[in-house]
Amino acid sequence: MLTTDLDRAPASLDLNRRDFVRAAVGSGFAAAVLPVSAQTVKTDSIGLTVGEITVHVGDFKMPAYRAMPAAGAGISGALPVVLVISEIFGVHEHIADVARRFAKLGYLAIAPELFVRQGDAQSYGEVGKLVSEVIAKVPDAQVMADLDACVAWAAGNGGDTRRLAATGFCWGGRITWLYAAHNPALKAGVAWYGQLLGAPSVLKPTNPIDLVGALKAPVLGLYGGDDGGIPMAAVDQMKAALAASTNALAKRSQFVVYPGAPHAFHADYRPSYRKDAAEDGWKRCVAWLKANGAA
Repeated sequence: MLTTDLDRAPASLDLNRRDFVRAAVGSGFAAAVLPVSAQTVKTDSIGLTVGEITVHVGDFKMPAYRAMPAAGAGISGALPVVLVISEIFGVHEHIADVARRFAKLGYLAIAPELFVRQGDAQSYGEVGKLVSEVIAKVPDAQVMADLDACVAWAAGNGGDTRRLAATGFCWGGRITWLYAAHNPALKAGVAWYGQLLGAPSVLKPTNPIDLVGALKAPVLGLYGGDDGGIPMAAVDQMKAALAASTNALAKRSQFVVYPGAPHAFHADYRPSYRKDAAEDGWKRCVAWLKANGAA
């Protein structure tokens, strides 16, 4: 079971596109995923400081959702930091909930809105348009710089960036692999069903398999055995590349594949959710960060 205080949403939960209003980062759900499942997990904010922050990336003001133990919550000193990297739908309520789960464990969790220069991911009702009009226009280099800015913000706001971790889902899973090859301060990464292979482009010049030798932190990959977008052949190819690498951190990286689990098996607000795989993956995620000095 999850090690946070979780309250399940009532079975009467009935959200649809007419109800979609984005009030703030981390609130509501992306229009493309509505209606939301009644099985959605809700983590309370008791004992936490939560809400929107502004992270300066040069002259750009990037919104992000922050969750951390509140002052007086019994935790002293700087907090370990975890970057929570969203799917293509941006920082909606599920991603904010994941950040609160980490905060309940004593982390300063930051979930940045990494698409805002290109558009509002939450407002799109069609996934195809969202991908072509927003996501496909986001450069990897921009994302790396945005995540670095989040780390700098954390260092100045109660975070111990010597204990830095990153975890991401789908699009964010791929980014987690990339960030593990980018930032030497990272202690550990957990990539949930992120793309591993792909044709290079100007905005996406490399993919995780191209960066095995450059990994600066070990990564735990959590993947579904029935993922229609990431075949097991791709996972096997990545496993082989990690095993063959002379990079010790690549060799320490691991995969866990859940037989029968589809893509987005952790997304409790969607029909793809698989409770057993999601809860086991969460326990493994938390243990991985602790084992690798990011707790």
